[in-house]
Amino acid sequence: MFGLSVIDIIVIIVYFLVVIGIGFWSMRRIKNQEDYFLAGRRFGKLIQTFAAFGQATSSDSAVSVTTTTVTNGAAGIWGALNILFATPVYWMTSPWYRRLRLLTMGDFFEDRYGSRKMAGVYALVQAVGFMVLLSVGFSAMSKTVMALTPKTVEQFTPAERTEYNLSVELDKLESADYAGLSSTQKERLTELRLQNPKKIFSHISQNTLMFIVCVVVLIYAVAGGLEAAFLSDLIQGIFIILLSVILLPFAFIKINDIYGGGGMMGAFRTLHQRLPESFFEIFGSPTTIDFTWYYIITIMVMVTINVAVGANQLSSTGSAKDEYTARFGFTAGLYLKRVCTVLWGLFALTAAVLYAGTVSDSDMMWGYATLDLLGPLKIGLIGLMIACLMAALMSTADCLMITSSALLTHNLYRAVVLNRSEKHYIAIGRILGAIVVIGGALIAVQFETILSQLKLTWEIGVIFAASFWMGILWRKSNRRAAWASIMVTLMLFFVLPLLVPMVFPSLRTNEYLAKLTSPVPLERTYTAHEIDVETRNNEIAGWDELNTSGQAAGTRPLPIEVGQKYTKTYKLPPRSVFWTQNVKLNADGRLEGHGQLNIILILVDRMGWDLSKNPHALNETVRAVFHVVTPFFILILLGYLTRPDDEKILSLFYAKMKTPVLVDRQADQRELELSYANPHRFDHLKMFPHTAWEFCKWDKTDIVGFSIAMLVAFGIIGLLVLVVSIGG
Repeated sequence: MFGLSVIDIIVIIVYFLVVIGIGFWSMRRIKNQEDYFLAGRRFGKLIQTFAAFGQATSSDSAVSVTTTTVTNGAAGIWGALNILFATPVYWMTSPWYRRLRLLTMGDFFEDRYGSRKMAGVYALVQAVGFMVLLSVGFSAMSKTVMALTPKTVEQFTPAERTEYNLSVELDKLESADYAGLSSTQKERLTELRLQNPKKIFSHISQNTLMFIVCVVVLIYAVAGGLEAAFLSDLIQGIFIILLSVILLPFAFIKINDIYGGGGMMGAFRTLHQRLPESFFEIFGSPTTIDFTWYYIITIMVMVTINVAVGANQLSSTGSAKDEYTARFGFTAGLYLKRVCTVLWGLFALTAAVLYAGTVSDSDMMWGYATLDLLGPLKIGLIGLMIACLMAALMSTADCLMITSSALLTHNLYRAVVLNRSEKHYIAIGRILGAIVVIGGALIAVQFETILSQLKLTWEIGVIFAASFWMGILWRKSNRRAAWASIMVTLMLFFVLPLLVPMVFPSLRTNEYLAKLTSPVPLERTYTAHEIDVETRNNEIAGWDELNTSGQAAGTRPLPIEVGQKYTKTYKLPPRSVFWTQNVKLNADGRLEGHGQLNIILILVDRMGWDLSKNPHALNETVRAVFHVVTPFFILILLGYLTRPDDEKILSLFYAKMKTPVLVDRQADQRELELSYANPHRFDHLKMFPHTAWEFCKWDKTDIVGFSIAMLVAFGIIGLLVLVVSIGG
């Protein structure tokens, strides 16, 4: 059935029954909103660790790392490691969420700025953001499962066969040295890149897959709330780790069988022999269209700032029984993901050796590899992999669903519909959470590539980032400045880019807005590996074939040998300057923009900087810098120019934020009352006394924990360097 064996289907069904059972078991313990949305704040370190790991790791995690690494080489691993140096920062910020002692992150904006409307806007924006984040997981899961259930060439429809042939032609042109292509071939390469034809077609439709997963997530998470989500995350976390390692030994064995060698070291040596040297440049290479060193640094800064304002941060840490458990579990869980990320990157390198010429859509590489490596064993491992992918998706979906339902119920619905029972609000929360999950599935079908979805999830946090960070650290941050920062950022970077093309659809085919990057071809010198020699021999054979018919262009490529220094010319694919999802040829043969319109880049281009001459990564960096700087600039400027909020409200807020959380609820409440009675009780902890800045001095736990977290971050970079250098 659907290309799966009976045992594969049994494994999937058993997994679904287990997580649904957890949901109904947890349902019996729900008595109020805190039980449903924060599991009664009773979790310890183990659950907190796997909760953080699970909510940060979806089915897109392994698949997207494979995609970016196969496309960009080892530098593509930074697509998931961009948050690496943010993790030590979360050792310091995790206690904040617990000390807020609030039900949702939306409550922070009401508590700090005294604005229920701001909390409501935050709830709406976060719910939409979580839909987008869920859409990434849905896309990754569905594309991988589709690759696990492929049609044979004989089963293709006529339209699918035509598209398959175009994909084969594109692969042949992509593998050639750009300098050796004729002008006709260069034009054809550009045309095929814009068409982006598929090579793999499945028995299962993407919509059917998403519907099935939606139903399962809704059953167990809607029923059991956050406790069901986090308990299932413990099981799903184990599945995700299994997913991270299960393919590697089989990939090593196949590499050794095909290319010779023995053991893991033999496979590592083959990686370096079969892949171009540029593939092992961690901080970018000429083949890297997305992850140059400057883009990596910019995204690391952006993600560090933006992730902290995510509503799921409070759900993950706010459910801990005390603040040390919150910070330990959150930091440990995120580092567990970082280690898995390196393993995913390593597998991607093996996949590039085995399947680079077979799979044109890198988003489907993980699924294709699974089918090839595990399918022949016929012991249910395909079903196990599908269960792992669904576990990874659902471990994120359940947390985001519960967090969204808490926001929408508590900060929107409750603000309008007052004085209802706890049972009523929980029922509404279940309905709103279901809408968010379904919305994520619907959004998934609107994007063509996982990377374009990832970029949107990295950026959407900028809307509230400045008001959150400055609200915690700066007393002068006030309601007026926060509103200005939020609304300008929301309109300029998200609403107008989406709305303007909808109101004026002719803009999508506007000649100026269809501008593409045309970076200058680059020449780099490398030491030839076996794959380079084979590629050059194919180029020579192609040139000779064209020369026979009098169509060859330029001079005949020179032969090279393994170990010889050689020069290769790179021509990066043209990318849209102004449209987030690139441009394509429409039915009329005109370039048509897709996605959102980058208004900021239009302004920059109009000011005299011709962005078409830049690499795509540089334009993306410029856009990201504006996203990061603008909201902070607006808030700080207006914070100085407008009057501060009520001092009494500020004093109570900062007194609460300096009062450590105790496990005993009554004792904790007594400590809070002491702080409220004397708001200056902890002023001696201020790093900058008698100023508006609320940085606190670090204690031993802060210093030791942060230092260890930094060492772990550098250790993971060391692991990455080791992985890409072994056998080289």
